[in-house]
Amino acid sequence: MTTSDTPPDRLCVDPSSPYHDADLLQRGIGVRFKGVEKTNVEEYCVSEGWVRLAVGNTVDRKGKQMTVKLQGPVEPYFQS
Repeated sequence: MTTSDTPPDRLCVDPSSPYHDADLLQRGIGVRFKGVEKTNVEEYCVSEGWVRLAVGNTVDRKGKQMTVKLQGPVEPYFQS
């Protein structure tokens, strides 16, 4: 199995999302948003320039994490 050294354009931690990739998430992906390291990223898209960040421990009525979408430069990278 060969993997690229470039993270995907879009990735989500929610298993029900079509952008979820468990193998990549297990490898470890870090995200820099506007030059600041973020650890609460639920989803990101480099080409559209946004991230979805978790908002505390709040969940919606379906039990999914509440998020806020922020616009700006996104720089994903592999941690290992």
